[in-house]
Amino acid sequence: MFETLTGRLNQIFDNLRRRGKLSEADVDAAMKEVRLALIEADVHFSVVKTFIARVRERAVGAEVSKALNPGQQVIKIVNEELIASLGEPVGLNLTGPKPRVIMMVGLQGAGKTTASGKLARLMKAKGERVLLVAGDPYRPAAVQQLQQLGERLDVEVEADLSLTPPQLAKRAVDKAEKGGFGLVIVDTAGRSQMDADLMDELKAIAANINPVDILLVVDSMIGQEALNIAQGFKDAINLTGLILTKMDGDSRGGAAISIRSVTGVPIKFIGTGEKLDALEVYDPSRLSSRILGMGDMIGLIEKAEAAFDGQDMEKQAQKMMKGGFSLEDWLDQMKQMKKMGPLSQIMEMLPGQMGQAARGIDPTVVEKSFKQSEAIINSMTLKERRNPDILNASRRRRIAAGSGMEVQDVNRLIKQFREAQKMMKMFQKTGGKGLGKLFG
Repeated sequence: MFETLTGRLNQIFDNLRRRGKLSEADVDAAMKEVRLALIEADVHFSVVKTFIARVRERAVGAEVSKALNPGQQVIKIVNEELIASLGEPVGLNLTGPKPRVIMMVGLQGAGKTTASGKLARLMKAKGERVLLVAGDPYRPAAVQQLQQLGERLDVEVEADLSLTPPQLAKRAVDKAEKGGFGLVIVDTAGRSQMDADLMDELKAIAANINPVDILLVVDSMIGQEALNIAQGFKDAINLTGLILTKMDGDSRGGAAISIRSVTGVPIKFIGTGEKLDALEVYDPSRLSSRILGMGDMIGLIEKAEAAFDGQDMEKQAQKMMKGGFSLEDWLDQMKQMKKMGPLSQIMEMLPGQMGQAARGIDPTVVEKSFKQSEAIINSMTLKERRNPDILNASRRRRIAAGSGMEVQDVNRLIKQFREAQKMMKMFQKTGGKGLGKLFG
């Protein structure tokens, strides 16, 4: 997400940090580079113009000239103005009597059906009883896709091809009222482009069910065209929010930065992957930190909390600090890390020096190394995992053969494990001092 833009901005900021004082010419040169970086990232030109003007006005004033570190002060200003451009966070409208109804709208291929499933999963995890409605009878297998998602999530799906989408939506809401459902999510049909028939159907559905939110699902990879689509839907129906999908792909990120400023419609969620848990509540401050290469520790902690068992984490932390960390514990940690999602996403959330170092690493190489390590440890006996000291030459040959690796690979893993143990002992002696340096 934003990899190219983040790289460009980091180069600009590195140059600013090296300067003890900043002249107006220095600020102008930096703003010129920032302008180019934003335009290359497909940010709308009007947003770029306003953004640069606001940053420059603050950066050449007393706010920076009196700062102890002018370069860092400019970065702080860029961060604050970027958050302002990204817009205030706006949550789902969950007021009023139940069931509350959410309509999912958008063009074909934007990911409405998958986004409906992701939202159902998120709301179910928050304690809502959710009913999904398959309101797209036109796209082949759209109904079946939603039904399959419902089965995976253990969420009921209302579907009936003999009814029109407005009739089905009304019946579903009536069922939800009688059945004690708290939330109804209606997956509507899309078209390859906006047309009168699509908008008439959406208006008819909305009139029948009185939704609390109408969310437009937009593919972030289409760049500035996302702005035109959002504006078109907003002009036709009472659009209340946006879900930007495919933010983990090759998107240059311009749509996320521009869309609130240009359309006035708030972003409510961003999709960061294909899995059903890859839907994040939109938070402009955290997104700005990721764009500027500052990481997202809150997001990282949330992912860890969802993937790791709290009691197990505490036990492992105690074992690590006491020097009792084994290869079995290491294997458990690797398995739990997999649950956090793609390594590339985790790496971009790391802050400071650790984040900068991670961005220079190919995540596919690391993931391959993880798989090899898992295979090697799985080929060990329980006794060997718990006490690697007994791993003599013959045992290592057996483990290598069993995992499909070379003896050198086994030796490398043991060496890495020993280094990790040494680091844990060092933190034990210093009481954890020095960790702060890793995070800049």
